Amino acid sequence: MSPSSSVRVRVIHWFRRDFRISDNTALNAACAAGAEVIPVYVQSSWHRHHRWTGSVRQEFLCGCLRSLDGNLRTAGGRLIVRRGQADVELGRLIQETGATAVYFNRDPDPFGKEMEGRVARVCAELGVESLGFKDHFLHEFGEVRTGEGGPFRVYTPYGRVWRALPKALPGSVAVNLRTPAEVASLPLPELSSWGLAPSGAQPVEPGERAARERLRHALEGPLRSYGDDRNTPDGQSTSRLSQDLRFGLLSIREIYNRALAAREGSQTKTQRDSYDKFIGELAWREFYGSILAVWPEVLDLEFNPQWRGLPWGEADERFARWTRGETGFPIVDAGIRELLATGFMHNRVRMIVAMFLTKDLQIDWRHGEAWFMRHLVDAEIGSNNGGWQWSAGTGADAAPYFRIQNPWTQTKRYDPDGAYIRRWIPELKNVPGAVLATEPSPGLRMASKYPLPMVKHAEERDRVLAMFASHKERMVLV
Repeated sequence: MSPSSSVRVRVIHWFRRDFRISDNTALNAACAAGAEVIPVYVQSSWHRHHRWTGSVRQEFLCGCLRSLDGNLRTAGGRLIVRRGQADVELGRLIQETGATAVYFNRDPDPFGKEMEGRVARVCAELGVESLGFKDHFLHEFGEVRTGEGGPFRVYTPYGRVWRALPKALPGSVAVNLRTPAEVASLPLPELSSWGLAPSGAQPVEPGERAARERLRHALEGPLRSYGDDRNTPDGQSTSRLSQDLRFGLLSIREIYNRALAAREGSQTKTQRDSYDKFIGELAWREFYGSILAVWPEVLDLEFNPQWRGLPWGEADERFARWTRGETGFPIVDAGIRELLATGFMHNRVRMIVAMFLTKDLQIDWRHGEAWFMRHLVDAEIGSNNGGWQWSAGTGADAAPYFRIQNPWTQTKRYDPDGAYIRRWIPELKNVPGAVLATEPSPGLRMASKYPLPMVKHAEERDRVLAMFASHKERMVLV
């Protein structure tokens, strides 16, 4: 539904994963439509456990909300906090304030969409408007279509169409919110209000100001050589903007348009190609979002029906060793330990770590997917699922099941000096890079306090190939 042209006395903006006041589509529309704007965040009422949520992301969320409240106050407003189910709490807020509309940016995930429908029903019962806006993606799934009008299942043609579509320009910064003083609010959320303990991790600084500084640094630094360096895990070779997109600290429009402007102002082909590669990664994010929108069953099943029913292993002690970074494969363990320490893992290492779990240990990708969701600050449901199914060989545009990364050769290629490994595994601080990239002889430890490799890669490669081949043969017979 489109907003009417009449000026509303009082409207609500429902913050969800758009914690910024600059270029916020729904917030700007609310400011244009209402003489008074009530910005609200509804804290979920689940307590202590949620299979996809962990302490580190909630800690980051709390920091984002503190920053958002401060920014809203500079614009004449303040953040109203309620706790419970969003549809129930928004209904109560409408009745308390006499608001005539609820504005929000559409959620890309099926669970958020389901709640949007419930909010719309509450609004209809109360005789007010429920207005959803495109904000999280440059192009929502229905906009990027095949020649026959259907959704894409493969990235390359999707990316071509996505790039050719016109892109929106960034909007303005919200001003003059004029939030009514009498509207009651709960305190800003703290980690303890979810019954969660501190993670002990040290993620990047939350909030819109910090995100804007990260964008400036990325455009002036890592993105200039992104094409060549993005797969190097040591140092900052990537944008580090993923959590800012996840929480909406920056808009996708601003990131895209500033990257495009930087590309056009580049002096060398290497720089132009690097910005192009980065823009392609933004398209990958939206591709995985479209897969989730069209085929939400991927959260429970393999995207490729051919691979449903594979006899994956369960989360046993081998899985526990993987989650602790004690597999005896340095590049895998370094990735896990980076994640536990920072809430972040380099994308190349994510692929290595995920493929090790699914191909070397043959453990169900769903266990790894859920564990990543609990520990990654930047975890997005669509991208995380897409990445795990890619590594497992079961997803959209996935690596073929027979293409199995060797952790030792991956180390030699992407961390040849061992700098990344030694940074996160102090037990190996004196081990040369060449040794870290070579499978040790049976019974020979790389360091006294570092475990032996828990499996032999070559043997597990043969085992998982046989598993896929056997399943494929059974499917043909059926």
